[in-house]
Order: sequence, then structure tokens, then C-alpha cells
Amino acid sequence: MSKPHIFIVTFPGQGHINPALQLAKRLIRTGAHVTFATTISAHLRMPKDQTTLPKGLSFVTFSDGFDHGFNPNDGLDHFMFQFKHRSMKNVRNLIMTINQDRPITRVIYSLLLPWVATMAREFRIPSTLLWDEPAALLNIYYHYFSGYGGLIKEKVVSDPSFSVELSGLPPLTSVDLPSFFLPSNVYAFALPSFKEHVEVLNSETNPKVLVNTFDELEFESLKAMDKYNLVGVGPLIPSAFLDETDPSDTCFGCDLFKKGPNDYIDWKLRRTVKGDERIIISHMSRCDLDNVLLGELLNTRYALEINVGSMGDR
Repeated sequence: MSKPHIFIVTFPGQGHINPALQLAKRLIRTGAHVTFATTISAHLRMPKDQTTLPKGLSFVTFSDGFDHGFNPNDGLDHFMFQFKHRSMKNVRNLIMTINQDRPITRVIYSLLLPWVATMAREFRIPSTLLWDEPAALLNIYYHYFSGYGGLIKEKVVSDPSFSVELSGLPPLTSVDLPSFFLPSNVYAFALPSFKEHVEVLNSETNPKVLVNTFDELEFESLKAMDKYNLVGVGPLIPSAFLDETDPSDTCFGCDLFKKGPNDYIDWKLRRTVKGDERIIISHMSRCDLDNVLLGELLNTRYALEINVGSMGDR
């Protein structure tokens, strides 16, 4: 019996590529072959040491029309419009070519690429969304585009004291909502893209969505959506920092930004603590903190305290 061949397509952002790479490694350990696709510009900035690639993982690229990078002066909305229309044609050609050599058994696609699922249907290939955000956010977007949009826009956003209750979530006020809902949002492409994601999922019967979270963290959010089958596959971080299945797996595999050795630490230490917002990190030892993608997990209502001293013994 031939090995499953998984085709993973990611948006060319570090926060999309890295979780997908970690998922690819896990799939390979189950015996699958993974073909990983992202844009030419992103691949050019990725590490070129092919000796670190696990057996069973291969890379392919597609052009989004910005092969030498994005010019910020052009505007992000312009980039997203051009990215979609140029990438669709090239990803379609890529699937056709790959499918002839080694038939693809499943397509996995990242956020901001809902059109990949539609394209996979054209080739009669099943597809799965990798939601690399918390399950709670998918829950919010689903409800927003399923009848709660008016309430959220007219009441929650405009009145800081007003709250809305969604299944699997605590009462939410305006400060708990994604910034894309707020009048200050400058990313016009965001909500239409999330709406398209919801529409694609709604067109399927009980679609499975892989979420970069885990049951102990978001049990209620994962189980609250009857229409979707949310499966926690996180945290999507290197095995050496998680279950030690592969102690040599210590790198996310993609760092698209030039930085100094302690840029994140210095930035965080310079921040003024406001309200309950704080972060306590101690005894990182062998674990390079720069490899830990903390992201924007903090807000003024919650605190994140991490003590990973035990990692020093690993």
C-alpha cells in the first residue's frame, strides 16, 4: 500500500509557515510523505541547509507575483488582492504537476487561503483547514458570519459595557474581540477572507479542522461547534520542547526576519506593565527563547506566567 501523500499550502508568513512545518513533521512520523508549498519569496528567506530536512518532506514553490518581496508602499490590501489572483493560477498548475508524479491524497491549507479548498475539489482531492489560531477565534468568526454580525457590530463594538455570549466562550465585550471587528481596523481584506473560510467549511458536511491548540487549554471551544469537527493538534512546536519524540527536533525551521540575539527579550523587558498584563519567564536554559513563538497571547485581561525551569535538564 502506497504512503499517503499530503500537500500542505501555506500563506507566506512566518506565523503560518512554522506551525504547518511542525504538522508536516508529525505527519511524516506517521508514514506519510509531505510536499510543502509556499511562495518563492518566503522560500528564498528560509534556511537552506537541506541536511536538516526530515526524510519524507519535500519543498515546492509558487509565484504570487512578489518573488523578490513585498513593497510596503504598495499597501497590504493591494498585495492581498494580487496575491490571491496570481497564486490561484500557479497553485493550480502545481497541483496538476505534482498529482501526475505522485497522486495527492489530501490537501492541507493555512489561514488566508480558503480558495485552496475550492481548488482541491476541482481535482477531487479532500482538503483540511489548518487553523493556526486559538479555537476561540474560529468560534467567534463562525458566529459573526452566522447571524451574530449585526449584534456584534451594533452593540458590542459600539458599547464597551455590552457583552455577548457565544457557545463555548465566556461573555465577550469589545476588548475581547478580534481587532478586525473594530472601526479602527485598517486591514480591509481580513474579514472577507475569514468569511470565505466559514463559507467553505459550511459547504461541507461536518468538516474536520486542525487547530493549533489542545484539549486542556480550550476544551469547551473545541467541542462547542456542532457543525465542525475541531481537532486540537497543538501546540505545534518542535518535538524536543514538547513530547521528545524526536530530541533532535529543536528548530521551528523558518525565520523570515533578521534580528539580534535578544530582540524579543529586550523589547518585552522595556514594555510598561499595564493592568494585569505581565509575563514571567524563568530558567529557559538550553531552550532558546527566540525559538518560542509567543505571539500576542497577552491582553489587559489575562496574564501568562511561564516557568519552564525543567527544560534546563533536557
